[in-house]
Amino acid sequence: MSDSTTLPGTAGARSPLVIFGLGALAELLFGYDLGIIGVALLSIEQDFALDTITRGLVVSSILFGATLGVGVAGWLSDRLGRKPALILTGVIFALSGVVAALAPNVESLIAARMIMGLGVGASAVVVSVYLVEVAPTHLRGRVGAMGQLMVVSGILLAYLVGYALQPFHAWRWMIGLSAIPAIALLIGLAFMPETPRWLVMRDRLEAARRALTMLGRASHEVDTELDELVRAHRAGTINGTAKSSVIKQMLAPRLRSASLAAAAVAILVQFIGVNSIIYYAPTTLSRAGFGDAAAVTANLGIGVVNLVFTIIGVLIMDRFSRKRLMGMGALVMLCTMGLLGLYAALQPAPSMTGAWINLLGMMLFFAAFALSWGVCVRVVISELFPSSIRGTAAGLILVLNWLANFVVGQAFPSLLDYSASLSFFLFAGVGVLAWLFVTFYLPETGSGRSLEEIQEKA
Repeated sequence: MSDSTTLPGTAGARSPLVIFGLGALAELLFGYDLGIIGVALLSIEQDFALDTITRGLVVSSILFGATLGVGVAGWLSDRLGRKPALILTGVIFALSGVVAALAPNVESLIAARMIMGLGVGASAVVVSVYLVEVAPTHLRGRVGAMGQLMVVSGILLAYLVGYALQPFHAWRWMIGLSAIPAIALLIGLAFMPETPRWLVMRDRLEAARRALTMLGRASHEVDTELDELVRAHRAGTINGTAKSSVIKQMLAPRLRSASLAAAAVAILVQFIGVNSIIYYAPTTLSRAGFGDAAAVTANLGIGVVNLVFTIIGVLIMDRFSRKRLMGMGALVMLCTMGLLGLYAALQPAPSMTGAWINLLGMMLFFAAFALSWGVCVRVVISELFPSSIRGTAAGLILVLNWLANFVVGQAFPSLLDYSASLSFFLFAGVGVLAWLFVTFYLPETGSGRSLEEIQEKA
């Protein structure tokens, strides 16, 4: 009988799957901390006096911290190692979760969530680097996608916890419970190897050999892969270049088009409206006609749709072109937002009918997003850059991504207070721009093309 935890090519080893799962666990914390605030906000408003600005800060402070975290995490992982960077990420998640849960006032809650954001930003960079570098080549895409699956799983977990605790208005427990998986991550990291590639970069060849063995490579595969890593290191393809040099390369004529495409994707994915739903769906649904408890229950449906269609997206993303998936996804999302905006304009008064229309519209939006932009964006950004600068360039692009996320998180409460229909129409307008950009500008990075072919045509 075959072992269900055995991966192809791992000679019956159990440890690789565990290592991949633990490596991706920080992304579950990423999703949980982003998802829980939407439910917790309904109870926080009963303890603290929140106006529109402070409500936005409670949500968006984590995004500002993430912008800082993503900006330095890649450098720290290059300097200290992938594993120490993950340990630091786990410590930040654990401590900030406890501090936020004990916050005596809204100012300290905002500060704690800003610190929490450092962990969110770090996980967005370090987890992807770790998974790609420990995965065998033939499983790299599947293993790399575990991070996105963990994010949406964390969001759904947040919705489930919020559903269970919202009747008790226990927002402190909602936020503080994030410390439990953070502690599990820290314990697991004690038994996980550093990535072989980083060890080779530091000329620690015996440690790299042990890491490859721990990762389930067969003895003949260990020697072959280690020789390849050493040759790549000596050829200068592993060592990163200085950030200033990377920026110059990104702006040089050869990569300028690819850099613009990556930056546009990183920004558009935030302004298309997905995180306004993640952060404010309970508030939006409550105002549309559900009560607070019913809005939290309905929010579970959104989380389930997100997870199910993300799984489907991971399974199909290599069978369709990236452009086709992202183009069709943008088209469905812009139509959904446009219809929600039209309904909100024609039926401004809260009603159960309106609440259900909003819920179904959000579910359809998330299904389209998860199948397309949700699974493709990080992959496309990485594929657009050559191997020599891929990690640092992707990290720099993600700074723009989190800045845009911060703007959405901070601005949406004011926009929602002013006009729900205008909010939806603006997101629909961005959807039009996203569809035009993908259709007429974004290079194709899938359809079986090698990374070298992508670079030639970028």
